[in-house]
Amino acid sequence: MLLGLAGTAPTRAENLVSLDIASLPAAPESIAHLTAIGDTLVGWGASGTWRLDPGQQSWRRLRESDDGSVVSVAGDGQVAYVLGGSRANGRVERIERFSLIDQAQAAIPPLPEPLFSAHAAVAGAKVWLFGLDSNRGRRFFEIDLSAVSPTWITHGAWPGAADEVTSAVEQINSLLIAVRGGEGQVDRILQWKADEGWKDRGAAPAALVPESASALGQAHVLYLSSATPSAIVTFHTITGSWATLAETPNAAQALATGWQNGLVWLRTSEDGTQQLSSGQVRSTNLLLQPLDWVMIVAYLASMIGMGMYFYLKEKRNSTSDFFVGGRKIPFWAAGVSLYAANTSSISYIAIPAKAFETNWQYLTNNLIAVLGLMFVAVWIVPLLRRLNLMSVFTYLETRFHPMIRTLASALCILMQIGARMSVIMFLPSLAIATTTGIAVEWSILIMGVFTMIYTAMGGMKAVIWTDFVQLIVKMGGIVFAILFIAFMVKGGFGEMAAIAAAEDKTRLFDFSFDLTKATVWGFVFLVLFDVVLTFPKDQVLMQRVLSTESAKEAGRSVWTFAAIMIPGGFMFYMVGTALYAFYKTHPERLNPLLPIDSIFPLFIAAELPMGVRGLIIAGILAAAMATLSSIMNSVATLASVDFYEKLVKNPDPKVSVRFAEWMTVVTGLAGMGLALLLSRYDIHSLFDVSIELAGLLGGGFAGAYTLGMFTRRANWQGVAIGIGTSIVITTFAWSMSLVHPYFYLAISILLCICIGYVASLFFPAPSAQALEGLTIFGERSRPTGAALMQNE
Repeated sequence: MLLGLAGTAPTRAENLVSLDIASLPAAPESIAHLTAIGDTLVGWGASGTWRLDPGQQSWRRLRESDDGSVVSVAGDGQVAYVLGGSRANGRVERIERFSLIDQAQAAIPPLPEPLFSAHAAVAGAKVWLFGLDSNRGRRFFEIDLSAVSPTWITHGAWPGAADEVTSAVEQINSLLIAVRGGEGQVDRILQWKADEGWKDRGAAPAALVPESASALGQAHVLYLSSATPSAIVTFHTITGSWATLAETPNAAQALATGWQNGLVWLRTSEDGTQQLSSGQVRSTNLLLQPLDWVMIVAYLASMIGMGMYFYLKEKRNSTSDFFVGGRKIPFWAAGVSLYAANTSSISYIAIPAKAFETNWQYLTNNLIAVLGLMFVAVWIVPLLRRLNLMSVFTYLETRFHPMIRTLASALCILMQIGARMSVIMFLPSLAIATTTGIAVEWSILIMGVFTMIYTAMGGMKAVIWTDFVQLIVKMGGIVFAILFIAFMVKGGFGEMAAIAAAEDKTRLFDFSFDLTKATVWGFVFLVLFDVVLTFPKDQVLMQRVLSTESAKEAGRSVWTFAAIMIPGGFMFYMVGTALYAFYKTHPERLNPLLPIDSIFPLFIAAELPMGVRGLIIAGILAAAMATLSSIMNSVATLASVDFYEKLVKNPDPKVSVRFAEWMTVVTGLAGMGLALLLSRYDIHSLFDVSIELAGLLGGGFAGAYTLGMFTRRANWQGVAIGIGTSIVITTFAWSMSLVHPYFYLAISILLCICIGYVASLFFPAPSAQALEGLTIFGERSRPTGAALMQNE
């Protein structure tokens, strides 16, 4: 049936974006160089410098004199640099930064040597210069003007014969230059990355107008070709494929530069007059059809129906039923739910995009994580399950002190709402909005309201069983997408495999010791600290484990989770590789204005048949809702067990459940409010800061679990000192930017373990009776009296 639906969708070759071409006012004199600074065009003519602001009908003079020293101009659309020297022989002797504010040209350190046929690429304060020396030897220089003492660095020149560079541009941490061997030859594109060196990206479809390169979006470069007829063409830096946006009048003698979302070019006619034109890239609106909405509504209605079913079925007199499903959840269902909660819609969108952009090296994390989960299943989960907990932070009170439990639980609640819920709703909504036309606000409200309703009604049973259905929906969408792409690519799976092999897209392991890359050793380090040692404090995951019937079943649920993680990871990465094969052969179907992370939503909205498109959009919603429901239920559990039941004497189970229901609603509203705030004020950087703070503040509590479960000597005084000290030291390191943010969690955990253990030596050791059932040593079968208080 899936391939039958695919057969209804014809292969389309038209461009997904259009080009709006318009005429602009001509300059009062002949312009020799052209660039853009923001939305303002700047031109250099025989008598001075001119500017054309948006919406203006005429050019204004900026500066009157021009002594012929301007050889070339380079910019990135926001800042411009003048390459000065002798225009007569093309000799570049200096570079100056040009300012619109005072029209000043600020000099920068002298070049190592003069260059001829020079071109520059610019990215803010960084300038890369390419040219030939007096003996026609190739030269490649770089300078970072933001450095304390800027100096020119010499890099290895581009490969090949002494080809002249005709244009240079920076695009997301790589440089792309066009080189030409001589008259009548087409340009070749060479790419340079600091950690990889030079790579030949092949020949352009035609000769390119010099200095016409302009970066657009995150992975495209626009060029003006000088063929007959000339055209605006795009080069996709990931797939290395070319597409023609639109033909233009003869541009063989044109000047061109990037401007706004396109190019602007100045063409000189035979009589010497100049005509200025612009071409702006415009996205095509991709709207969902009625059948798509039917599929989405059917999915959402089924989620509400499941919540209503458990609401009517359960008596809701027991906190155990609401928080941990009466501890009757089958291990396989808990394992499926663990995987569903661990793969949010961010993963559904970002993992295919990562495989599309790079290769499968990040899949190594999944493979190594399986080994970490084996340790968790054998040593950590059974110990905590035997204690019959509802809140994992109860362990910290039983093993150490109530204060440590309260602080850890409060921090978890704040981070789950602020750093996870809001982002899980906002980022997928942003991707869906850019490709389908559904407003970000509506996507946030749809996910938040529906998840809040079925979670509040059904409790943990509704969360786990809807997770099961949601996993089927989202993985079904992944499978269909792979099959559909195979149908769309000429040659099917064989051609897809050939393309992937040629580009090394399925490379998996990197055993180098370069910690700046995704190496095996880096993932071992990450899994140890981000999976094994933090698993005990993750209420979202542990609550599923605690819902099983016994310690043995709890361990089996983690084994199930591990077993699903490998094939599930392969499917996510496989769809990214399939997308690479599709867009390499259909570059005209890309949208240069969209970020790389939108590649899968773009394919869904633009290529899939009606109905199936709605089903896979439902899969994205399902991926988000599975994680959101988990967070809402977990936060409600913590608020009720760790705070309400601690403050109220002899709490009534019915009242505790009612309180948890209302906390589910409050949590959902708070998450939606923060997500809407993100969408309105575009404060994306808060996400990065919140994630860093979660590592800084949460690492110490993860270290507390390690000390509690794997040592007998740790006591509450030493652990409190370890937690406090680790937070202070890592926060200082964060404020000084001493290490990469990824290391903060590991540093915090290690500091807490080391300092907490040493500090514990200065205080009395816990008694053997107090440690009974709380460490991996000694008897494991009998829970402590304090833990028994958590029983239903």
